[in-house]
This record gives sequence, structure tokens and C-alpha cells, in this order.
Amino acid sequence: MELLEQCRIWHENDEHQKIIDALEAIPEGERTPEQDLELARAYKEAGIAIDVGRVFDTEKTVINYENLGIGRLIYQLPTTLCEMFLQEVFKKNPIDALDQETLFTINKFFENNLNVSETARKLFVHRNTLVYRLEKIKKLTGLDLREFDDAIVFKVALMVKKYLDSSPVKY
Repeated sequence: MELLEQCRIWHENDEHQKIIDALEAIPEGERTPEQDLELARAYKEAGIAIDVGRVFDTEKTVINYENLGIGRLIYQLPTTLCEMFLQEVFKKNPIDALDQETLFTINKFFENNLNVSETARKLFVHRNTLVYRLEKIKKLTGLDLREFDDAIVFKVALMVKKYLDSSPVKY
């Protein structure tokens, strides 16, 4: 089996040390340009996975490049564009105006796929209490998190804020 194909299989099985060992075992004169390109691509992806993981997946120790999701997209945006996005989304009040309990409620609501009943159960509050909190959030931000489009905008905004708080290089 060709080495590149074997490396792809190891990558799919998260056997990354085998890839490193195999690539290090190739004498420099025997490497092909394709192998060097693959190695360069893998190195670049690994660097991005580490950087994005430090911002968005802090509880994980191993992060797969293909699973970075929207965090990878946000990570590649200019910080000035991110700041403009937050200003546009939070015209009424800045995101910093939300207290920790409100942010906790929002994150739980997202974790439970916008399901009011399940979120209320996980928060140990009455369903009407959660509905009241969501209405309060709507008044503060102008976004109704029970509506998918508003929820996705808010979720992206939270991720953008997290990215900006990680002190990225400004450009």
C-alpha cells in the first residue's frame, strides 16, 4: 500500500503517531514532492487545529481539523470584521451587558437544541421561568433565541466574542 494512502487511513483512525513515525523514517532523498506537499498540508492543518482548539475547544486535548466547524471560519476572519459584526448584532446593548447567569442559561438552551422544556429541566427551573428569561434576553438583545435564525446569529456572536477575548492578532 502506498504510504500516502496508509497515512490517510491512520489519520481517519486517529493514529497520528504512526504517521509521524512513518514520515520520519523516509530518507530525505526518497521523499516525493507529493509526500512533501501532504506533509506541509498536514502540518498547516495541525497548527490551525491547535490554535482554534485553544479558543473554542479548551476542554479537549485532541482536536481533529475536520471537526473544527465554524470556529475555523471565525478564526480566519479579520478582527475588525468580527468587531463590526458584534456591534451590528448587539445594537441595543453590548454582549458584555449580559450577566453570567444569563449567559449560562443561553448556553444551556443551545446545548439542548433550543428545547425549552429540556433546558428548564436541566437548569432545575420551571418552564415558565425559562420562558421569562428568554423574553428578557429578547428585550435586551432584540434576538428571540427560540427562533432558529436569531439563535444562530447569537451563537456565532458568542463564538466571535470568545475569539476576540482570546487576544488574536489584530488586522
